[in-house]
Amino acid sequence: MKKIISTDKAPAAIGPYSQAIEVNGMVFTSGVIPVNPATGEIPDGIEAQADQAIGNLCALLKESGTDADKVIKTTVFIKEMDDFAKVNEIYSKYFTKDCPARSCVEVARLPKDVLIEIEAIAEK
Repeated sequence: MKKIISTDKAPAAIGPYSQAIEVNGMVFTSGVIPVNPATGEIPDGIEAQADQAIGNLCALLKESGTDADKVIKTTVFIKEMDDFAKVNEIYSKYFTKDCPARSCVEVARLPKDVLIEIEAIAEK
C-alpha cells in the first residue's frame, strides 16, 4: 500500500503529483526545487539554490521518517553543467557518508526557471 507524504517544510506540489510516496519501506520523492517554503522566494545563485533545494529535500525526507543517510539514489538536474563543482560542494555537506548513487543532468529549463532540482529514493 502506498502512503502519500506531504509537508509544509518543502515547496508544495505545483501540479497533479505528490511531494513523496512511501511504498514497501521505500520513499520516492518528486523533484524538489529551491523555493523557500515559508516565503515562496527563490535565492540567487547556484550555491544558495543548491543549499535550499537539498535542504527542502531533507525536510521532505524527515517528514517521511527517513534522512539523507538512508538515501540510495538521487537525480540532480542543473541548468548549467559548469555549476557541477559548486553543486558538489553543497551536496557534500548533506551527503557525508556512504553517499548515494547519483545522476546529474544538464537541462534546458526547470520549473520557475530555477537553476537546480533534485529527487531521491530512500529507505526508511
